[in-house]
Amino acid sequence: MAKLVLWDIDHTLIDTRGVGRELSAAAFQRAMGQPMREQAKIDGITESVIFRQTAKLHGLTTDRADFERFADALTEEHLRQAAELRERGHALHGAAAALDALAALGIQQTVVSGNIRPVSEIKLQVFGLDQHILWDLGAYGEESDVRASLVHSSLQRANTSAVDAVLIGDTPADVEGAHANGVRVIAVASGHSSEAALRNAGAEVVLSDLQDTEFLVKLVRGSISRPGPSARDMPC
Repeated sequence: MAKLVLWDIDHTLIDTRGVGRELSAAAFQRAMGQPMREQAKIDGITESVIFRQTAKLHGLTTDRADFERFADALTEEHLRQAAELRERGHALHGAAAALDALAALGIQQTVVSGNIRPVSEIKLQVFGLDQHILWDLGAYGEESDVRASLVHSSLQRANTSAVDAVLIGDTPADVEGAHANGVRVIAVASGHSSEAALRNAGAEVVLSDLQDTEFLVKLVRGSISRPGPSARDMPC
């Protein structure tokens, strides 16, 4: 049975329904002194890369100090607009039950996310999904440009081997970052990536969502292994 689950956040556990982009735009204007007219690709990308690439779209060259200023502003915007985030966004169906069920088995759970840590904490707190997360074992978007490095950092912090970990995420980048470290993946097609795209990235199993808690637990425990093209077609 897996001893550690590494969760992605956006489109795996929650959906901000566009609020996240609005808060990023507000933080960008505060940090860089001009409106954010467009945003770089965000799916599976760490916050430091998103910021740098977004700045380039505006003809700006940035350094670490610029990113840290943006990260501080982004945290403040999430705190200031927490009620708006709660009103317009939502926890994805099955997320709370999955977290509770894994915790009941004594499995450690943390976050490997492209979000910076303060924003990760706020997002899950807003939707009541933070109770079982061991934040100090996680890895976050301010730490590295490369998702595989975040997975590696989390494994080290948890003192857990790759074979004892499972990553649950919604993008090919999640799959690739996990596999670069030898970590098994349960992909969830609840974001912008299709089931086919996640299977093509090499995910061991792909779920359409997190609603079947019992089945998810079986997958994490390893009592079901490589269940075929689509897990949703498998009996529990």
